[in-house]
Amino acid sequence: EEDLLNDVCREVVEKWSESQIVDTKEEKEDEIQAITSMMEKQARIVVKPKEISQEEKERKAALLAQYANVTDEEEYPFPGPAQTRCFEGQPLNTLPALFRNTNVEDVLNARKLERELLRDEFQKKKEQDKLQREKDKLAKQERKEKEKKRTQKGERKR
Repeated sequence: EEDLLNDVCREVVEKWSESQIVDTKEEKEDEIQAITSMMEKQARIVVKPKEISQEEKERKAALLAQYANVTDEEEYPFPGPAQTRCFEGQPLNTLPALFRNTNVEDVLNARKLERELLRDEFQKKKEQDKLQREKDKLAKQERKEKEKKRTQKGERKR
């Protein structure tokens, strides 16, 4: 029985190890299949070319033409005042701007608006404080008058 038991154990271990090898092969095949399907999906994705309007093309051409006039003789990054080139009869620094950067103006306008709002709020608070001081002053004066009347009334009774 002992020999039979050892044979059975060996057979069980062999079958188990064979099944493990088959499982790992199947897992690898599944991974490979998943990767190939993902690659096929990516291959099917078609990137549509961006449609550019005629106006955009004209802007781009004008910008390229504007910057095509820069030569190697000019200083980098900015030409000196004596080295300004002409573009269609205009000096380089007065070129008609196709695109205008308004970031600085926007920030300055926002700050100016904020200062105006703060100034208005401060003025309103100042006026309210002034009115409150006047009310307090009148209330204090009325209390003094009432106290004065009470003391006069008390003195008359004596």
